[in-house]
Amino acid sequence: MNILLLGGAGFLGTNLAESLARNSRDRITVVDAKKEFFHLKKGNVIFKESQLNSNTDFEKLINDHEIIYHLVSTTVPTTSNQHILEELDANVLMTAKLLDACVKTGTKKIVFISSGGTVYGKSSNCPLSETMETNPITSYGVQKLTIEKLLYLYYEMYGLDYRIIRMANPYGPYQRPNGLLGVVTTFVYKALKDEEIVVYGDGSIIRDFIYIEDAITAMIKITFGEHKDKLYNLGSGYGTSINQVIKTIESCLNKSLNVSYIPGRKVDVPINFLDMTRYERNFGLLKGLTLNEGVLKTSDFMSEYYGI
Repeated sequence: MNILLLGGAGFLGTNLAESLARNSRDRITVVDAKKEFFHLKKGNVIFKESQLNSNTDFEKLINDHEIIYHLVSTTVPTTSNQHILEELDANVLMTAKLLDACVKTGTKKIVFISSGGTVYGKSSNCPLSETMETNPITSYGVQKLTIEKLLYLYYEMYGLDYRIIRMANPYGPYQRPNGLLGVVTTFVYKALKDEEIVVYGDGSIIRDFIYIEDAITAMIKITFGEHKDKLYNLGSGYGTSINQVIKTIESCLNKSLNVSYIPGRKVDVPINFLDMTRYERNFGLLKGLTLNEGVLKTSDFMSEYYGI
């Protein structure tokens, strides 16, 4: 089988390609505009450097691939409201053209990574299930939700099979510790380097954190499962506050962290963690690492990878 990872040279894509290459003989093609963070040396993994936007010739790019992972995103939740028109073109219009190409080339299935952290908005009725109302408060969430609706539309109109994964907050190896995404990864990195950690608000915000290997295992099960459900939450199913994350890192690394608290942001909902009932009904219990275990594995990876 030929599998294509669009936007696959980053955090999710690198871990996904590594897992697919390790556990199957499928031919895996990774397409991305960036390549400096992609280090896989596997015989069945091919890397192609290419821009992915509304001008891309997707028919040529995706031809002869049965399964496509849509991992492309040009924005992050906290800054997406600043460039709404540009982001709509770069993400939503691009996806519409990709879906047209999927229909024309006979793609069997497309898997889209949506956002469990943003599509539900300010709802405090946690854990959040797939059937709850979606009222995103960021352009990022609106774009993700719009793409979800496009996938449903193309399924109804043309029979293009799809899976949507509303991802929580994955962390672990190959995630860039730059502070834009990935609280756990960034905080562990800064802790190892004895750098200041900046927290928006008072640290009481609650999020759902999942170790990347656990997320990838679940993603692959969702991809190849033949259940009728096409939309899945994917997280640990538990809520953890930012202050709890800090305490966990301090305990795991046996050191006190230098933490500064600054005013909160309007784009940060107070609480968000996901209901995993649908996934567990179809695939069984997701036996993931605890936050303590994940922090230790992330720390070990960073110590070796960055030499700290």
